[in-house]
Amino acid sequence: MNRYILKWELFGIVFIIIIGSAFHFIFDLSGGWRPLAIIAAVNESVWEHLKLGFWPALIYALIEYRYIKRLSSNLVFAKAIGILIIPVAIAILFYGYTAFTEHILAVDIAIFIIAVVIGQMTSYKILSDSALPFWTEKLGLLLLILLVIAFATFTCYPLRLPIFQDPLTGGYGIH
Repeated sequence: MNRYILKWELFGIVFIIIIGSAFHFIFDLSGGWRPLAIIAAVNESVWEHLKLGFWPALIYALIEYRYIKRLSSNLVFAKAIGILIIPVAIAILFYGYTAFTEHILAVDIAIFIIAVVIGQMTSYKILSDSALPFWTEKLGLLLLILLVIAFATFTCYPLRLPIFQDPLTGGYGIH
């Protein structure tokens, strides 16, 4: 166990939760400044809430890269998988519980926190493993690029699917 890496991943949990929470409100607080729409929630759709975990985790990974890149040869892959897990876990847990009951804000917040913890601890596990094949780093980078493209695109050009629909207004994307 590398305590230095563990400290970075644990601090990342706090960073992602705080920044993700701020990203929930920053678009509205900015008066709807459109460049913020890429990283901040622009409505109450599930998709927009997935961004609250993704972008802060990516920002943190970029900061973290500078300090731990020499300690693990699995860094890009570890961060890509950890970052992917956050929105996937949020979606699975949210749709899982709302299939049986009404939407509950406290449960939504708990799901966000749980997803961030799972993502960061998965990242830690991969970071702590022995070196993976070199191609996994390339795969991780490709995954991150695809996620950035998806999160940047579907706010401005959402598909007409329930995950993109704002339950309060019935609209999609930036209205």
